[in-house]
Amino acid sequence: MRSFLNRLRALFSHGRVEREMSEEMRHHIDLESAELARTRGLPPGEARREALIAFGGVARYEEEHRDARGTRWLEDLGRDLRYAARSLGRSPAFTISAALVLALGIGSTTAIFSAVDTVLVSRLPYPRDEQLVRIFEAKSPTNRWNASVADVRGIEAQQHVFSDLGAVRGREAAFSAGGEPRQMIVEAATAGFFRALELTVARGRLPGPRDDAPGAPGVAVVSHELAERDLGGADAALGRAVTIDGLTYTVVGVLAPGVHDLAGVRSEVWSALPLETATRRGPFSLFIFARLKDGVTLDAARRDLSAVSDRLLAQWTGDFHDASARLTPYPLRQVILRDAPRTLGIFAVAVGFVLLIAIANVASLMLVRVTGRAREIALRAVLGASRSRIARLLVTESMGLAALGTALGLALAWSVLRALTTMGPDIPRLSAANIDLRAFAFAALVGLATGALIGIYPVLSLFRGALAPALRGGDREVGAGRGTHALRGLLVTAQFALALPLLAGAGLLLNSFLRLQRVDVGFDPSHVLYVSVSLPAAAYRDLAATSTFWTRAIARVRETPGIVDAGVNTDMPSDDAGNKDNFDWLDQPVPSGTSEPVSVEIVADAGFFAAARIPLLEGRLFSIADSASAPQAMIVSRSWAHRYSPDRPVLGRQLFQGGCRGNCPPATIIGVVGDVKYEGLAGTGEAMYDAASQNRARVANLFVRTAGPPADAIERVRTAIRSIDPTLALNVAGAVSDRVTGSIASQRNWTTLLGGFAAAALALAAVGIFGMLSYLVTARRREIGVRIALGARRREILSMILNRGMRYALPGAFTGLVVALLAGRWLSTLLYDVGAADPLTLGATTVLLLSVALLACYLPARRAASVTPMQALRED
Repeated sequence: MRSFLNRLRALFSHGRVEREMSEEMRHHIDLESAELARTRGLPPGEARREALIAFGGVARYEEEHRDARGTRWLEDLGRDLRYAARSLGRSPAFTISAALVLALGIGSTTAIFSAVDTVLVSRLPYPRDEQLVRIFEAKSPTNRWNASVADVRGIEAQQHVFSDLGAVRGREAAFSAGGEPRQMIVEAATAGFFRALELTVARGRLPGPRDDAPGAPGVAVVSHELAERDLGGADAALGRAVTIDGLTYTVVGVLAPGVHDLAGVRSEVWSALPLETATRRGPFSLFIFARLKDGVTLDAARRDLSAVSDRLLAQWTGDFHDASARLTPYPLRQVILRDAPRTLGIFAVAVGFVLLIAIANVASLMLVRVTGRAREIALRAVLGASRSRIARLLVTESMGLAALGTALGLALAWSVLRALTTMGPDIPRLSAANIDLRAFAFAALVGLATGALIGIYPVLSLFRGALAPALRGGDREVGAGRGTHALRGLLVTAQFALALPLLAGAGLLLNSFLRLQRVDVGFDPSHVLYVSVSLPAAAYRDLAATSTFWTRAIARVRETPGIVDAGVNTDMPSDDAGNKDNFDWLDQPVPSGTSEPVSVEIVADAGFFAAARIPLLEGRLFSIADSASAPQAMIVSRSWAHRYSPDRPVLGRQLFQGGCRGNCPPATIIGVVGDVKYEGLAGTGEAMYDAASQNRARVANLFVRTAGPPADAIERVRTAIRSIDPTLALNVAGAVSDRVTGSIASQRNWTTLLGGFAAAALALAAVGIFGMLSYLVTARRREIGVRIALGARRREILSMILNRGMRYALPGAFTGLVVALLAGRWLSTLLYDVGAADPLTLGATTVLLLSVALLACYLPARRAASVTPMQALRED
């Protein structure tokens, strides 16, 4: 302990310890001098000299004393750091440029690390989250769909592997807490869902089994944010009555602050879910969540649910024929993350390439810088500095540069992470990512590794041979060995090899994005607005009520000034196919035991086709004759008719929907219309349209074609609708063209972000080759002057430098092209109408890369060709 305390004192009171040491030594020398003067009669000066000789050397004892303190290495480190700061300060241009390059690589890498740590590494916010699963009806991992009430009841009665199981069903509904209603997503869940998550609330309680009973009073749990915003706070919210779809619910619980979704399902309001009695196997509209019992594996759960599937198939064989579909559990974490691992993997590779390019760039600059300082280092060695001591100075300098780059990179990481969150593709849980202590630690480790990489080879290359030539030949003759030149060239080549895959990926995404912009959406979105309408279930319980409302509302809207046409549709083109249904031909049913085809199903009226300018190709549109008492009528799209009825006319054919045969009348196809993109612009356009007059459509979109700008007519349309029912929530409205543009926002964001990384990589590669050739021109300036004096022409000098630079760029481009071809499959699922090995895109990006390289080579080559012999020969 005494030794430890002495070291602390020496470390934090260095000046005082040094003074005490000097005073003690001086005291001993003074005493010896006085003794010599008294006993031998020596003069004071001679006595002091004899005392110093007898003492044995003050400097030696001072150094031994400092070594004995145990803090020598810290003192040396402090001196090295001060030296590194002075050295970097003498070259501000180099320091700033190198630090910014490293900041770009380290900052981007840290941002992606934070995203990966939050999304892929951190656990879900539920106890023992590895036990949570979501259950699908599935034929394969990529062909799966939601479950039904019959599935929930069958699993509850027959399973042996789950401790808790619950169901969730979402809907658009009008929500009101006493003020103006607004349309929002409301989720209803059974008590088993909350138990499976082992969820707790900040205030109140969760819905229980009694709340799931049919006829029980409605209860709901709300988010903390909604309680603060609409209900007077979390405490005041308990017991408050709210209106959902015209029905009254009592708020019994408030979720914890910051909880915006449960099990990956986002909503601000969660109500109890009384499940109705199953009358057929469908419809498949429920999310099923469950918790495995302790010790039960996922494979055991799959086997148990497979047996349940067999029994349910036998029970509902009359309306469900697909023997290959099985109830299948998937880990909840996997379901929530979806494609996040692949998405973040692409970004991680991109920023990894940028980091490697940055390291190669700065390592090349450091190599040039150290070889240019060879005379200084040789003088240090001649004056007694050991090679390890000089190496430590150089490594400290590279570490200091990496530390500066890390500090700037942390500031940049926050901006990159925010850009990824706001502009990037939809990644679950990404909004929770932040630059926290783990990110700081990661950035420090990356900075440490970067400092070692950019500093190690310059030290090794400098001390492989003797240092004496540096004193004789000057700075320019040192570091010009074949190995050093080869390494500098390899670093430049590596930068181009890493830049091309990023550039090719950005080019492929840009090509795909441009093609998506040219896709025909199947209708004319200009001058069309939409207003989403959710009719309360309490007031619109049957088909007659909903049909009457839509008839009156559409008539009133058409009477509004500036309105050309109006109609209703339950789905929103071009990326919102809200409902899909299975169907089967009456005259050609699928074989027993096989699955029925599934297609987008939409409820619409004739006014929708007129407002959206969707062409009628065959037959007729819906009319007044298609009333609730008339035979069921259906319109199909052109691609639907070509796919499902390729060998016979589709008009007049009849089909059953939803597996309902015994008590459901078939629908007759009365018309064929043009394809409309409901499943994204890359979708097929296949769709079935049911008549709004024959189907209850409580939640639908009113499509209105206007004579002027759609935004100017929104309030007039809302006023017309509220004149029919003033209680409706009409807050969701806008121009359809904006929705179409927004449907490709994900592709645009992918292109922008990856394009940004590619542009940074291209710029770094160009700077790398420019810097290397600039150094080459400076180092060979005298040689170039001699060549010109001996008759070399300007064109030959240009050619010499350009050839030198392109010898590095061409192999790099070729290597990068091979890497781009191998890595292209990662982007294949993001591309539309473009192959991952598209020769035009790859060729164009390669030409762009080489053009930039040629320009970066030309600038120093032109400077070299401008050297005059007298200027070069007069220089040292």
